[in-house]
Amino acid sequence: MQTIALTIEDTVKTSGLARSRIYELMGTGELIARKAGRRTLIMADSLRAYLENLPQAVIAAPKRAA
Repeated sequence: MQTIALTIEDTVKTSGLARSRIYELMGTGELIARKAGRRTLIMADSLRAYLENLPQAVIAAPKRAA
């Protein structure tokens, strides 16, 4: 069964993003959150879409000593 929602803690572990950043993204609507009683759940599709839309990292090769 595919995961459809993650707790805040699971979102932090899965994404590598800081807890405070997760809350910022929920506040701006960039991550869709749902409430189940007192529990906040992040929709997995929302997290995936956010991460996939981040700019691609460009990593330069280290310079070799001459």
